[in-house]
Amino acid sequence: MNTHNRRTFLADLGMGFTGLALGSLLQRDARASAPGAWSPPDGQPHFAPKARSVIWLFMNGGVSHMESFDPKPMLTKYAGKTIAETPFADTQDPRKLAIERLVVPDANGNQRNTLYPLQVGFRRHGQSGIEISDWFPHIAHHADKLAVVRSMWTTDSNHGAQTQFHSGRHQNDGDFPNLGAWVHYGLGSLNENLPQFISIGTREYWNKRDGHYLGPAHDAVPLRIDPANPLDFSRPERALSADEQRTGLGLIRRLNELRGIEYPNDPAVAARIAAYELAYRMQTSVPDIVDFSRESAETRALYGMDLPHCREFGIQLLAARRLVERGVRFIQIQHGGGGAGAWDAHSGLKANHEGLSRAVDQPIGGLLSDLDRRGLLDETLVVFATEFGRTPGSQGSDGRDHHIFGFSVWMAGGGLKRGVVHGATDEIGFHASQDRHYVTDIHATILHQLGLDSRRLEVPGRKRLEIDHGRPIHAIIA
Repeated sequence: MNTHNRRTFLADLGMGFTGLALGSLLQRDARASAPGAWSPPDGQPHFAPKARSVIWLFMNGGVSHMESFDPKPMLTKYAGKTIAETPFADTQDPRKLAIERLVVPDANGNQRNTLYPLQVGFRRHGQSGIEISDWFPHIAHHADKLAVVRSMWTTDSNHGAQTQFHSGRHQNDGDFPNLGAWVHYGLGSLNENLPQFISIGTREYWNKRDGHYLGPAHDAVPLRIDPANPLDFSRPERALSADEQRTGLGLIRRLNELRGIEYPNDPAVAARIAAYELAYRMQTSVPDIVDFSRESAETRALYGMDLPHCREFGIQLLAARRLVERGVRFIQIQHGGGGAGAWDAHSGLKANHEGLSRAVDQPIGGLLSDLDRRGLLDETLVVFATEFGRTPGSQGSDGRDHHIFGFSVWMAGGGLKRGVVHGATDEIGFHASQDRHYVTDIHATILHQLGLDSRRLEVPGRKRLEIDHGRPIHAIIA
């Protein structure tokens, strides 16, 4: 039977979606029956998970690790001296600097040799005594919940590193799936009426997509925290009755079925069909998520929703709590997006970081409190990450440049140890010097807590490098 007749045969039988679904199941069964054959994920974890959801908080532009979670008093002691004039001259050994790839040589990401003093004080917090800067007092209140990793490194000092932290690969390497897309690909739905992968906040063009070769079905669904308009095209242009909407949806479904028969292997068509079906169910479920009228005044105040400087981020994090409460797997929230990123403090670092910290600190502290008191923190992994750190030396008179050789990330909940610090940078915060971790080690840790082995998620024809997989940071896993 030739291809045309086979398609006609299916169409004449009126199999539509049923035929496509059956064909997919038969194909998967055939693969599974062959010894050693690859088969797609079945939606089940590979081993017992310790977490079921992730809230990924990403600070665009590059947070200074030395003014947040990794204090370096030697910067103040030797302020104004060049690195060569201090006991730390070996930090600029060319062999140590060789991890950097100059994929986009520009005016940023250069060596800054004159040490710049700390711009904020630090205090020890909680029983753990973790040192956290005074710019993050609400996060500091939760020091005994945090697992701080102070020994991160990456390879590229331009803002394509935003993509690198999300996918493990710089944008110039090509397009690779983000961590959230791998989670979406590997695990089944917890709620059929909501997307399993949601993106909140502004994203730049180099960090706009997620699924890439996994297919558009694994892109995040962008969500606005606006009950009147939370999703693109979520409401008809004119008022329609429920019957009219069902009729329209039925026509779209039928047209998509016919298209799907003609092109059964087109992932864009399959993704579009799934999106229309999900969008119809989301019309009622999503507006409820972003309607905070039934939240108590105490809860809204907890997230700083009554404060102009942190209201926007506060409502995003309250929405995130409501999303994980209803079974959403991965919520990716980007703060300070657009252009290079708001945290990109090449000048005026103190004013920049002080203001941005006020915008995120209370909402994040509120999120940790709220998750914990509702019993959700044990099953929700909260991640605070950024693309790279900032230089120990000054850029201009009062800024810091991009810095890839050492920076900090913290995580909380989801079966991780509480109140621990792992890894270290040297005395001026230049190099990750103890228990070094490339960015995909964070990915591997998150996947491990969700019960996934990234090597069992690989797609035929897309062999991944060892560094793409990373290794779980077992030292911070409870």
